[in-house]
Amino acid sequence: MKHDIFKDKVVIITGASSGIGRAAALEFARHGSKVVLAARSADKMSALEEEITLMGAEALSCVTDVAVEDDCRRLIEKTIERFGTIHILINNAGISMRALFDDVKITVLKRLMDVNFWGTVYCTKYALPYIVSNSGSIVGVSSTAGFHGLPGRTGYSASKFAIHGFLETVRIENLRKKLHVMIIAPGFTSSEVRKHALTADGTEQGNSPREEKKMMSPEFVAKWILKGIRKKKRNKIMTWTGRFTALLQRIIPSVVDYVYYLEMKREPDSPLK
Repeated sequence: MKHDIFKDKVVIITGASSGIGRAAALEFARHGSKVVLAARSADKMSALEEEITLMGAEALSCVTDVAVEDDCRRLIEKTIERFGTIHILINNAGISMRALFDDVKITVLKRLMDVNFWGTVYCTKYALPYIVSNSGSIVGVSSTAGFHGLPGRTGYSASKFAIHGFLETVRIENLRKKLHVMIIAPGFTSSEVRKHALTADGTEQGNSPREEKKMMSPEFVAKWILKGIRKKKRNKIMTWTGRFTALLQRIIPSVVDYVYYLEMKREPDSPLK
């Protein structure tokens, strides 16, 4: 039987209590990985840790707000105390928003950057020496919004662009150390992210403006995360729309602008006029 490269690997997953993070945790566990769960919800992580244990895999849950540097440092410290090393970091934790820049409070944009960008920076900073020593992998779960700005999502797009620049630079700096860095951009994925998306005043919008049932499943994305790591992918854009966006923005960017404007304007209760 062919050896599973993920067996006994120590994997940290942020935003592990729901959506893509939860699905990834279960997928790594099925492959025999030692999974470290990081999220703010202690109850959800405890239930997931129990589910993974019943599968016969090892799990450690650590209540973590990735926007807080000390939480991220403690996450890495607890992982080392328990497992002694780190092979893979999945920077998945993130929040979204939906509001025009004209209307949005600056505090909302800061919150997006604190969670999405700085959360990735903090976790990567403290995990990096261990992952490099193992020639391991760092993954950033991104979006098409990291390749082309999305109207009504200034803070979200800005944070994803920042993540791309950060992770690409980390990759280049560690070329000779054989560090693998992958940016994966799923399409709209069925999760709670749109329910918790922040509005102009910072409150959660509560309901998704899109049909969740027609979206990618978190399980599908999780399988691709493992596949991308196995194949040492650099960037993985999971939809044809996203791939065309990345290509056409260099050829006919004004057309891409207009297409995304129309797409976002069609959403129910869209902030676009």
